[in-house]
Parts: sequence; C-alpha cells; structure tokens
Amino acid sequence: MTQHEQTTDKTGATTSVRDNGSARRYEITVEGTSDGVVAGFAEYRDRSDDTGAVTERVFFHTEVAEEFGGRGLATILVREALDDARSRGLVIVGVCPLVAAFLKKHPEYADAARPVTRDVLAWLRDQQP
Repeated sequence: MTQHEQTTDKTGATTSVRDNGSARRYEITVEGTSDGVVAGFAEYRDRSDDTGAVTERVFFHTEVAEEFGGRGLATILVREALDDARSRGLVIVGVCPLVAAFLKKHPEYADAARPVTRDVLAWLRDQQP
C-alpha cells in the first residue's frame, strides 16, 4: 500500500489516503477513529494498452461511510487519488459520477483525464469480479 500525505477534513481531523493496490482502491482513514477503520474508498481498475503497459486508471465507484458524511472526505479522497494516478503517468477515466463531477469542476486535471467511452464501459464490465 502506498501512503500519501496527510490533510485535514472540515472538522479539523487529520485524514490519510493510501492506495491499497491489492484491493484496487484508494482508502481514506480519519485520525482518532479505531485503528485501521476505513472511512471511505475509491475503487479503480487499471487498463493496459496493446503492449500490456498500464496506461489508464478507471475510477468506477466511490463511497464514504454515512457516519463520516459532510466532512469533505470524498473530495479529499478523490483529489489525492487523482493526484496519485497523474503522478504515475496514468490517464484518469472517471466512470464514477463523483469522480466525473470532480473532474468537471477542476479543469486543472483535463490534461490527465479522458472521457468515458462505450469501449471503456464494455471493458470495465468484463473486469468486475
């Protein structure tokens, strides 16, 4: 798991986002909660090109536990997940409505994002467990 820098939510609590690669999702935790409790996550699948190199990170589902709602955790989670994907040189594809809305509100990610296509959706359906 890759750990990212800490930030604070709307209540001032320290949060931490990490890439849990084995689960193929980014997870956000909040300091002061039970150790290891995940407050939310953003699931993704990595898409490869014809050579087998991973080129796209397709985000398809994001959620924050109800008891952590209203604290801005989803925004922190998505921002840090997208920053990480971009820093790895991956193209971001926001199938998840929350990620798609974030990308629309933040044009600074336009250089690293691609629109959702039928091809991506068909590929993603084949990736689901």
